Amino acid sequence: MSLDRIFNIAGSALNAQTTRMNTTASNLANAGTVTGNEAEAFRGKRPLFKTIMEGQQKAHEQGYAGGVRVEKIMDDTAPIRKMQEPGNPMADKDGYVYLANVNEMTEMVEMMAAARSYQNNVEVVNTTRQMLMRTIDIIKT
Repeated sequence: MSLDRIFNIAGSALNAQTTRMNTTASNLANAGTVTGNEAEAFRGKRPLFKTIMEGQQKAHEQGYAGGVRVEKIMDDTAPIRKMQEPGNPMADKDGYVYLANVNEMTEMVEMMAAARSYQNNVEVVNTTRQMLMRTIDIIKT
């Protein structure tokens, strides 16, 4: 594998982890939202990653074989919570409000995992860059 392909692979992983962090931030921002019916309640988002293998590339992904892409962003399947709050102006006719299906602790773990994965890929890029610089130094002498 050539060293320039390592940059492409690590770059695709950086992009995927950025998407993961953005969806987690959105989930945290909407964690406290309430609505008057279950259909309108916020559902947490989860990115679905897919490995990019040789021959499975899309036209705009040339050079990314071996990387990762965000296939789609899906709704979290956790159930919507409901709470009885008859005094709330958003409550339905039975006095219930519907809360987002976001668990803040889960989102914080997700954010830390995404940040660590991102940092690992930054290290891959830095190490590869250092190897290229050393190779150039060897060629010069």
